[in-house]
Amino acid sequence: MRTNLFYIVLTAFFLFGGKHTAYSQKNTPKTEVKENVTVVKTDSLKKIKYLEGLVHYKAKVYEKFDQKKKIITLYDGAELKYLDYELKSGIIVFDYAKNEVYAGRLKDSLGNYIQYPVFKTGNNVVEPDSIRFNFKTKKAKIWNSRTKQDELNVKAAISKKENDSVYFMKSVLLTTAKDVDDPEYHFLASKAKLVPGKKIVVGPTYMYIAQVPMPFVMPFAYFPITTKRRSGIIPPSYGQNNSRGYALQNGGYYFALTDNLDLAVLGDYFTNGSYSLRGESSYGKRYKYNGTFNIRYENQIYSERGYPDYSKTKIFNVQWSHTKDSKSNPNSRFSASVNAGSSQYYNQSINQSNIGSSLNNTLNSSISYQTTIHTVPQISLSMAATQSQNTKTRDMNLTLPTLQASVDRVYPFVKKDGEKKGFIKNINLQYNLNGQNSIKTKDSLLFKSKFADISEIGFQHNIPLSTNYKLFKYFSATTSVNYREVWYLKTKEKYFDADLNKAVDKYNNGFDAFRTYSFSNNIGTTVYGMYTFGKNSKIQSIRHVMRPSVSHGYTPSFNQYVDTYVTNINGDRAEYTRFDGGIYGAPQGSYSNTLGFSLSNTFEAKVTDSDSTKTEPKKIMLLNNLTFNSGYDLKLARWSSISFSGGTQVFKEKLNINFGGNIDPYEYVKNDFVRKAFGLSSANLTMNYAIASSKKEGKKEENVQGALNGGRKDDLFGMNQDLNDDRLNQMKNKEDEEDAFSGFYNYQIPWDINMALSVTYNNSDFGRKISTCSLMMSANTDLTPKWKFGVSTGYDFINKGVTFTQIRMNRDLMSWYMNFNWSPFGQNSYWGFFIGIKAGVLSDIKWDKRTQPDRVLR
Repeated sequence: MRTNLFYIVLTAFFLFGGKHTAYSQKNTPKTEVKENVTVVKTDSLKKIKYLEGLVHYKAKVYEKFDQKKKIITLYDGAELKYLDYELKSGIIVFDYAKNEVYAGRLKDSLGNYIQYPVFKTGNNVVEPDSIRFNFKTKKAKIWNSRTKQDELNVKAAISKKENDSVYFMKSVLLTTAKDVDDPEYHFLASKAKLVPGKKIVVGPTYMYIAQVPMPFVMPFAYFPITTKRRSGIIPPSYGQNNSRGYALQNGGYYFALTDNLDLAVLGDYFTNGSYSLRGESSYGKRYKYNGTFNIRYENQIYSERGYPDYSKTKIFNVQWSHTKDSKSNPNSRFSASVNAGSSQYYNQSINQSNIGSSLNNTLNSSISYQTTIHTVPQISLSMAATQSQNTKTRDMNLTLPTLQASVDRVYPFVKKDGEKKGFIKNINLQYNLNGQNSIKTKDSLLFKSKFADISEIGFQHNIPLSTNYKLFKYFSATTSVNYREVWYLKTKEKYFDADLNKAVDKYNNGFDAFRTYSFSNNIGTTVYGMYTFGKNSKIQSIRHVMRPSVSHGYTPSFNQYVDTYVTNINGDRAEYTRFDGGIYGAPQGSYSNTLGFSLSNTFEAKVTDSDSTKTEPKKIMLLNNLTFNSGYDLKLARWSSISFSGGTQVFKEKLNINFGGNIDPYEYVKNDFVRKAFGLSSANLTMNYAIASSKKEGKKEENVQGALNGGRKDDLFGMNQDLNDDRLNQMKNKEDEEDAFSGFYNYQIPWDINMALSVTYNNSDFGRKISTCSLMMSANTDLTPKWKFGVSTGYDFINKGVTFTQIRMNRDLMSWYMNFNWSPFGQNSYWGFFIGIKAGVLSDIKWDKRTQPDRVLR
């Protein structure tokens, strides 16, 4: 009894006093004492003082203390924390005499292993079968360890931890697959050295795909590991082009400049002397801004010197996209969308294939800054630089820059917080300023012409004074007077040159201005009509809404600005103004007096809903915004043409129909062609039909890159193809979705179909004819969440030929990505096949085989 009492006292002293102090943070544990062993049955967290700090530990089933051997055993759900070390396992044995800890797994009732050890030091996590670790020497021996380093999963049969920064491993498996025990591919090395967060260096290494060894061996390999971006070489890929020879493409260097800015410099070289250079940069700052900047230059040589088809050309393209976060400053905004360069870039580029972009005749760019000054009245300011380039005619229009300023409406006859009602109180005025430096030239002459010869600078001031009021209760009327003043820095003088025997223009630099004013009135109303059907009719009612309006505009003559000049040797004279050709127009030498008529119609129906549980009728749009416009010139006593337009949606809003045209009220006669009065002079019809399965509804993939390049967002002209390594553009790095198949066949396969019909009719002096008629179609389907197929094609009924056709296939191979694109015929025919590893650390492991589009240099 005395002996047992002695050990009870000694155990109590060990648990609650002395150097090793242990106590419960929650409930008092149930304690069982057997000789020198104390068993505490609790899962509460406790701590003891050890070496350099506190050791926190707990277990679900029991914690056993052996004071004689100085061993603590934690069983089931065991946890142990010391400094920055954290260990969780089924069983943990802590030998504080030897400064060692051992952790292992447990077996469940079925004999399966559970509760594998998880050993964490700092940010490095190891998941082995078992581990032995010394707290003093920092060395460890690990069996069947599993760890994740950046994108690499590493599994080793035996690992030895030398210190906090070095591990030596035997029989090492490396992969980026999620399942390290059954990967779709892996590398197997006999030995390796791991420096967590920095690198893995391995000895002789074999590659396995689907557990099948590849017929080659690497004597050694180096895998860089980093949680941050790192600069490095981008290896080129090998290719061949029939007209340019063999090539090394898409090689270069990646610069990780800062956390907010990077740059990739890439290039191509062909054996016939062709080459290209590209710079691609991304930048961004959270809650501030983000953007991309790309510049591309290509020196293209077609065929070989001495051959009759030899040609040489230089093309370039600049793209810049910048977006400012509205949270950074709600009172100002800066944005940029730039797409400029050579007119034939998208037709001839070595690395771009975008049919939508190549068929688009216009490249547009804009850079703008807007701000608001919160005064009374409020002032808005904006500056912009814009560019519009016609790729067919090669005409280029630039505004460098455009200045706009406006002062908010002022109601001079309304007191502060007063009611704006009636003709007088509704009188308001504004001030608008627009300044512009306009440049018009050819793209090839932009940097070769004198600035003064191609630029037009002007300022326009507008002060509109208007009011609105009610007439006869049901009519809304508006009356306005507009004062306009225009400043120019260059004017034109016309005179007859006897030596040239023709009239010539002479431009005079210097300030000049003209001032005009005009009057306008408008009156309109809204008329509602309703037709109700019988009780047994599915159609309950049809509502017709008409919005007729009549407008009148009068501008007096400003003949004080009109001059005359001699047109020929006979002395005949003609009128002109020195402001002709200005960017804001010129004053009229005669008055203008016109009437305008407009009628807008909307037709809606209420029908009984097919869903019997719904009590309210269903609204259906029959015809949306059927509009007629015309006018009458009171001075010339002549009607203008009658234009009409409208649209509707049918088949559950899947089919969009839009139409328009012009009707000439007068007879038209030219040569042998006669068009009767009120004949249809032109018309157009567009129809778009888009359907999708329930799983594909609302998930249509947009051609974002194609739209950025000036093409279309849809895939009717195919998806944009970047002939570089396009994993970043086409692959979506997301968690793998569960396969939707419950068996071999699944009737809910996602799909979508998009069709567009465009028809244009002209009744001109060449006779009645349909000038354009084409049908375009695209279809996409996901046979599985990982198999995606798509096709884009069309038919031109006028030229009787198939339009651009593209067949595409994508396959998500978990750790790998594969795609195939094929344009079987036409000027842009090509095919491309790509397969490669998704992870950036192994992005150089790929096979990329493509043919260049068969293009003709212009």
